[in-house]
Amino acid sequence: MPLRHLLRISDLSGDEIMAVIFRAGQLKKGWKENKRPRPLIDKTVALIFEKPSTRTRVSFETGISQLGGQAVFMSSRDSQISRAEPIRDTARVMSRYVHALVVRTFGQEIVEELAAFASIPVINALTDQHHPCQVLSDLLTVYEQFGCLEGLRCSWLGDGNNMANSWIEAAVRLNFKLVLGCPPGFYPDRKILAEAARADITVTEDPAQAVAGAQVVSTDVWASMGQEAERARRVKIFEKFRLDNKLLAGASPEAVVLHCLPAHRDEEISDEIMEGPRSLVWEQAGNRLHVQKALLEFLIRENP
Repeated sequence: MPLRHLLRISDLSGDEIMAVIFRAGQLKKGWKENKRPRPLIDKTVALIFEKPSTRTRVSFETGISQLGGQAVFMSSRDSQISRAEPIRDTARVMSRYVHALVVRTFGQEIVEELAAFASIPVINALTDQHHPCQVLSDLLTVYEQFGCLEGLRCSWLGDGNNMANSWIEAAVRLNFKLVLGCPPGFYPDRKILAEAARADITVTEDPAQAVAGAQVVSTDVWASMGQEAERARRVKIFEKFRLDNKLLAGASPEAVVLHCLPAHRDEEISDEIMEGPRSLVWEQAGNRLHVQKALLEFLIRENP
């Protein structure tokens, strides 16, 4: 059996995505009812984070603990990768210590090389190109709201970043309609769009067109980590893509709003939307815990 990793959404089939979502829902319900499986007893998971984190770190560490395992956290200061140790060397060594690697870093090539040389599952907890754990959590949130994913009309608003790329791959796997509203020069990855050509995916430079009739509207900050120096310029470029009540009025009456956090309130999203009745932002953030537990269980089971 080939070693399974989660480096991007497309590493999972549509059926596997739904299985992870369903299992995450079970784990979420079970935790509330004090029915708590512990499949990671006597197992250790290493978290190698070269980028700072709140939700990703806390949800993974908590989830590993709830499943009976132990987390070992390593920041960029703690890892020899920061001192130019070859990535393949780190992968081989860590494979002899722990049962899985959770990696939050910059280039997608880093997680790909780790996976190529590791003999344990590698989970992409965020790279500049993909954010699969977050989008799987978003999909669980949407499924809980609508009871389905296939056939929904979803909208992405703002930068064509790692979140947009992962939403594109999810649309391919799960057959929902996706419209991305992005300014000129800030489209999602061209290769990922080309790979998704058969899916019902549209990119527009008109934010009103992007959200028209949408049942799910997602957005993110306009300047991601590492782009802080560009923020002032980006605010001017993205200004008409701000998600506020006026723009959201064009969405479906049943529309819900997602934001992966952290948010710059009244920049990419208005405070009234964040705190309003259509916001599922807090449930979305909470679902990170349960989806990541389901992922760890799935990958460690698939890689005995």
